[in-house]
Amino acid sequence: MELKFTKMQGAGNDFVVFNAIDQQVDLGREQLQQIADRHFGIGCDQVLLVEPPRIEGTEFHYRIFNADGGEVEQCGNGARCFARYVHDKGLSSSKELHVGTAKGRITLYLEHGGQVRVNMGIPRFEPADIPFLAETVALSYGIDLDGAQYHISVVSMGNPHAVLLVDDIDTAPVETIGPLLESHPRFPQRVNVGFMEHRHRDRIALRVYERGAGETLACGTGACAAVVSGIRQQSLATEVTVELKGGVLVISWTGEGEPVWMTGPAETVYEGVISL
Repeated sequence: MELKFTKMQGAGNDFVVFNAIDQQVDLGREQLQQIADRHFGIGCDQVLLVEPPRIEGTEFHYRIFNADGGEVEQCGNGARCFARYVHDKGLSSSKELHVGTAKGRITLYLEHGGQVRVNMGIPRFEPADIPFLAETVALSYGIDLDGAQYHISVVSMGNPHAVLLVDDIDTAPVETIGPLLESHPRFPQRVNVGFMEHRHRDRIALRVYERGAGETLACGTGACAAVVSGIRQQSLATEVTVELKGGVLVISWTGEGEPVWMTGPAETVYEGVISL
């Protein structure tokens, strides 16, 4: 099987995008792992599929697979690349795209200078919605990891996130605490783990250990989750610049019941054909 693909990146979070409208794309877990492998495949953090719409009022359906081959619900940097892809490929001429995902509908806006603004939806905090094992909603939770207790904020941005506040982003224990928290039994579907350093009320630095992918250069939903957690704890302004290893995102949120907005870049790297 030969498939045409496009390699894209948003703030360093990289993707292999397949048009599943104009070609048949049926990928198993091993094939997805092969595609994502940076030595024997193309190499990426996630594989994205552009599919025909499934939800009324949408133009496309958006599917995301992590490097381990598992399908996930949402990816913010991927959503921006998705918008750039369908526009550049002439699949849509609209600057406002309504797209279906596993967690419902999102709206993407193409703006000047290669930037894409995404309505990421309303964050959810009920433990059952994340899912996270806890009796009640709280601003933070204590959790035991390798004999020590940490305090985390928990939020769903269509996918589960745990956020830890750290003093120094460069020395944050991403490689050790990240995988322990990702697979902690209190997260039945595992979790993405953000390590956030406050720099100003309107600026943070962030590293993210992504579920099924490990640490990535950027994570859009992780940036949203970190900013939301800071705003809920009244330590951040309603619009925040997020510094990630791969680039900068701007996240804004006006509070409970309102959607989170994310603005950032999306670029095509190259195109090709892979035999599977």
